[in-house]
Amino acid sequence: MPGAGLGVVSGGTVTVKPKNKGTNSNVQSLSRALGILNVLAEAEEGHALSDLTRQVGLAPSTVHRLLTTLQYERYVRFDGRTGRWKVGIQAFRVGTAFQRARDLGDIARPYMQTLMEESGETANLAIHDQGDMVYLAQVESREMMRALARPGARVHMHCSAIGKAVLAMMDDDEMTEIVTRRGLVRMTDRTIDSLAGLRAELARVRETGYAIDDEEHAAGLRCVAAPIFDEFSRPIAAISLSGPIVRVQRGALAHFGHLVGRAGRHVTEAIGGRYRAAS
Repeated sequence: MPGAGLGVVSGGTVTVKPKNKGTNSNVQSLSRALGILNVLAEAEEGHALSDLTRQVGLAPSTVHRLLTTLQYERYVRFDGRTGRWKVGIQAFRVGTAFQRARDLGDIARPYMQTLMEESGETANLAIHDQGDMVYLAQVESREMMRALARPGARVHMHCSAIGKAVLAMMDDDEMTEIVTRRGLVRMTDRTIDSLAGLRAELARVRETGYAIDDEEHAAGLRCVAAPIFDEFSRPIAAISLSGPIVRVQRGALAHFGHLVGRAGRHVTEAIGGRYRAAS
């Protein structure tokens, strides 16, 4: 859930189970289609319809209907020469997207470790996904009181340093589309909740090269972040430092900004990206 990602160290993980599992036809169709895709992923040479029908335990007509839908979306393809169904290009693209995210986490980890050692605060890595930021990795502070972000947690972009670091480097149309679609949810009394205010804040980010979350996402926490770019100089992720306001004081934000800016440049270079300097 956006907005639930970063907070002071607290309790366990909540597992949310779908309601009425198996009773909703759309959920059932999706589950069956994914089952077919999983079977095909294990077969390098693909499967004939009869083989798939036997393995997934569904009627041939049902399997064919699901295959046709997956084929339309390019998750599977039919090889007319062999009469076999195989994994399609879209499944490959989804898989490589995961691989990129996993590689980014592995590449960034030593730089995150250095950030934590230099600052004494928690270092975070998050990637942009459909108008939110998703945490990929974290190197925790050794302090008893520290910020925690569960990998996979999603946060709003407008009220997080990692989000503003990415938004600031987008063109205005893309930024406006995201903000309009996702809204400017007010998380605390310090959250920026107007487009004009956000534009002014993003201009400051572009000038300094780093973004600040000054209790805008969660009361009692501050965060400083810098963007990470791909090979086309597009902002795809951010690296940050976060901690309680009693330690991350306003007078230290420029120093933290320097640290995350340097880390952002190093990670960008390490993944083959092209860094865009602050304007």
